[in-house]
Amino acid sequence: MSSSPDAAALEVLQRVFGHAAFRGEQAAIVSHVAAGQDALVLMPTGGGKSMCFQVPALLREGVAIVVSPLIALMQDQVDALLQSGVRAAFLNSTLDGETAQRVERELLAGELDLLYVAPERLLTPRFLSLLDRAPLALFAIDEAHCVSQWGHDFRREYRELTILHERWPHVPRIALTATADPPTQREIAERLQLEDARRFVSSFDRPNIRYTVVQKENAKRQLLDFVQSHRGEAGIVYCLSRRKVEETAEYLAGQGIDAIPYHAGMDAELRAANQRRFLRSDGVVVVATIAFGMGIDKPDVRFVAHTDLPKSIEGYYQETGRGGRDGEPADAWMCYGLGDLVLLRQMIEQSESGDERKRLEHRKLDSLVGYCETMRCRRQVLLANFGEDYAAKGAGQPCGNCDNCLDPPAAWDATVPAQKALSCVYRSGQRFGAAHVIDILRGSESERIRQFGHDQLSTYGVGTDVDARVWKSVLRQLVAQGLLDVDAEGYGGLRLTEASRGVLKGETQVMLRKPTNTKERTRTTRVATGADIDLAPADRPLFESLRALRGRLAREQNVPAYVIFHDATLREIARLRPISHGQLGGIGGVGAGKLERYGDAVLETVLDAD
Repeated sequence: MSSSPDAAALEVLQRVFGHAAFRGEQAAIVSHVAAGQDALVLMPTGGGKSMCFQVPALLREGVAIVVSPLIALMQDQVDALLQSGVRAAFLNSTLDGETAQRVERELLAGELDLLYVAPERLLTPRFLSLLDRAPLALFAIDEAHCVSQWGHDFRREYRELTILHERWPHVPRIALTATADPPTQREIAERLQLEDARRFVSSFDRPNIRYTVVQKENAKRQLLDFVQSHRGEAGIVYCLSRRKVEETAEYLAGQGIDAIPYHAGMDAELRAANQRRFLRSDGVVVVATIAFGMGIDKPDVRFVAHTDLPKSIEGYYQETGRGGRDGEPADAWMCYGLGDLVLLRQMIEQSESGDERKRLEHRKLDSLVGYCETMRCRRQVLLANFGEDYAAKGAGQPCGNCDNCLDPPAAWDATVPAQKALSCVYRSGQRFGAAHVIDILRGSESERIRQFGHDQLSTYGVGTDVDARVWKSVLRQLVAQGLLDVDAEGYGGLRLTEASRGVLKGETQVMLRKPTNTKERTRTTRVATGADIDLAPADRPLFESLRALRGRLAREQNVPAYVIFHDATLREIARLRPISHGQLGGIGGVGAGKLERYGDAVLETVLDAD
């Protein structure tokens, strides 16, 4: 092995993990941390954050302590490391006393390369005492955005991790996250005392993800049409409430989709079993609240769907980032309507948060609504929220991989319809929701209209020339543009804003996005399936045979299939058809440990196919 740190790092990368070269900033980060320096790393999900601390852990003397917030994440990463021949373990509540004691003995004896631990356990006096007696290589703080009190995944214990620097000032620290806007980045550095750490900020862009937003009409049917375009592929469907999770999972299952629910209100054993099934089986769709997902390492999730508006653009980015972690095409699809916005604003106002927190949450929600309603390239708008100028990178060119780029929306002059809608809201008392306002505009003869005498208003029936679907779009966009407000403290009634005055007086033109055909919009989202990517028809039978072998090996060891080999590795094997250990070892993702463990079985499968 060369004495050069960079050469040593590359040797570890190739020998242990089976990768020919580092990606992006990985090499610089590894060299920096391996040399004993602190780092703050911001890198998108799927960008290879784990390699940034796993390789330095193998280059430095001692054990790397990895602070991780989720048990599932620890288990998955340790399983993957063990498959590569790395001495890794975790300490959490799932271990019995005897196993935990064995791990502690290995820690003290210097027999571990990496040890994963939750912040709650790390901060106990007993564990801190153990670390005083252990040889320490580095501290890695994963999901570092959890330190931010304004973030969507705040964990109070993360605030106390400053003890690592205070107690072991000479042990390097690396904090990593995929989700942090500029204010959160500053807060991470301040709270973890990493102000002097070198900051590595990769692009937040996930070019393999196609972003699509559709107007909510028949949400269940729209979701089914979308999921059926990914039949047989793994996906995540996010819903806002537990009840909707259950109903949606049952509906999809009834339509022949292999769908299972996941939410915090389920029986703990069933919830854990469903998560294991999603992680360890092919083609399962999990329907979940946002309780599911952080730290999920499954690389071949081909789609993430939102049936309701998320709470913030940061949450949306992190949730959609769980698709396509393997770098291959994935879909991020959202179905959103005015009712979602009304509900979320009510939830903010009815929460016990202080006024400052409520104002922040309203601003975050407004940013997400702006993203939903934009007619610009969605990727440009999304990345701008993380302080990144996508247009500057691409010489002003749009991304070409979002619905607005693939099927550019048309704008229309909606000044007159907007005036009718605003006038109707005012004349009906500024206390009714969108559905009732639309009934007035369209001249409905319902009992409720007559009960309130709204059939006598001057705006009654003035919008019969516009169908209800278009009126929904008009009202939703008027709220998004701040021309209407929602009474979040009451029952979600619409009311005028100061900006409404200019529209009603004819001083302000209103340009809105023209509603699109949602069936056409769903079709634009279809991307290549995992099996279609760089794989000739003649190679597909071998690819499926290799997947079957991987599935059998995974079941025998009770680990997720992807910790043995990623699909990309199996496709490369199917394409190149190696006939020797030397040829197989040259394929990406086949390190020395996996070559020794699985080489014979893989080569036998290749030979049988020929």
